[in-house]
Amino acid sequence: MTLFYRHDPTRSGSLNSPAMSLKRVLFSRMPATRIEVDLDAIARNTRVLHQVCAPNTSLMAVVKANAYGHGAVPVADTVLSHGADFLGVARMSEAVQLREAGIQAPILVFGETLPARAVQAAGLDIRVTLTGLDAAKALNEAARAARTFVTAHIKIDTGMGRLGLCPGLDMSGTLADLTSMMQMDNLAIEGIYTHFANADAVDHTHAKQQLALFTQVLDRLDADNLLPEVIHAANSAATLTLPQSHFTMVRPGISLYGLCPGPGVDCTDLTPALSIISTIIQVKHVPKGFAVSYGSTHVTDRPTAIATVPMGYADGYSRLLSAKAHMLVRGQRARVAGRVCMDFTMIDVGHIPDAGPGDEVVVLGTRGSETVSADELANLIGTINYEVVAGLTGRLPVCYRKQPIDVTRHTPCPENNQVTGTSLKMTGKLQKGHCTHDT
Repeated sequence: MTLFYRHDPTRSGSLNSPAMSLKRVLFSRMPATRIEVDLDAIARNTRVLHQVCAPNTSLMAVVKANAYGHGAVPVADTVLSHGADFLGVARMSEAVQLREAGIQAPILVFGETLPARAVQAAGLDIRVTLTGLDAAKALNEAARAARTFVTAHIKIDTGMGRLGLCPGLDMSGTLADLTSMMQMDNLAIEGIYTHFANADAVDHTHAKQQLALFTQVLDRLDADNLLPEVIHAANSAATLTLPQSHFTMVRPGISLYGLCPGPGVDCTDLTPALSIISTIIQVKHVPKGFAVSYGSTHVTDRPTAIATVPMGYADGYSRLLSAKAHMLVRGQRARVAGRVCMDFTMIDVGHIPDAGPGDEVVVLGTRGSETVSADELANLIGTINYEVVAGLTGRLPVCYRKQPIDVTRHTPCPENNQVTGTSLKMTGKLQKGHCTHDT
């Protein structure tokens, strides 16, 4: 495998010139710790999700929170090329980032949009969410003052208890507010939607109650000839388990990235897209009774080897994983020894022959028959896989590849060591560059 990274696009070693081998650049030019995102996996997951829907059902790909830590712009490009029609984000700044990157697809902002940003939304053709009559009036006035129109989707709270009109508390008031909102001169109501609180559960009782309430609202609007063109409710779990909730568009998020939304969902056809790769930077051969990390909470019970890995809680690797989690070295599990530090984590590699500086460490991902999954890490600290990937920090650079690495079948690269045209840009707060895998 040739893994290529460059910091400066003006320097030699660009994607169109001979690549330096991994051995030569490992310590001088490759990030010691990085996220690797398999865009082919995201493409496959997008197609799988689209295939479970009726042919005329659109797909909104949710790319909020930097595409759940995977990188919003590369992911958006990928999903739009493999069946997605719409993009969903949580905040206006996320939508603006996509527009500035040249993404032209429709974008919906789920969160509340301040009136002052209504003009910006209109100018960039960004859809906003209306959560109540007062917010709609304020947006309408801002749009009128700017002599423009704002395209919007109305949020219905059917049981999430977060944002939106609440027909379960006041159906007649909700319908009156909806009618008023749809009659506002400077708002174009394109869509209406709700969000499930428990569609990922084994028991779908609550989800079906939400669906029934949402359907009541839709039926009343339809009877008054006020039904918007775009209707959506299905998150990842509902996309895969509740076909009656698909309406005109589904709205998957976590499943795009190959992660399962919950225990009530069969995700066997999905492929995780994100790995975290690091490197051993030092190994100490230590005797029994050797204390490791802050607080000296780990004391070796035998002579062993302790390896230091440059991955810590400032990168998003939770301190709660101390003395619990495993990483993979040479395809074998190595347990975290002692407390996770801000910038480093120590692992016990005494059982792995010849483990040494420069060896690859898989913090999250698969090598050989072993896998450290986001679900495994989440279960160790009492959280969900969403938080594991979305909580990764901007300190970690991200490498994108279009062909997954198969370490069991990899063959040496050609003699001229040219990089194939399968690479994409690398993003990160520290530097920009490129990362490509010649497979």
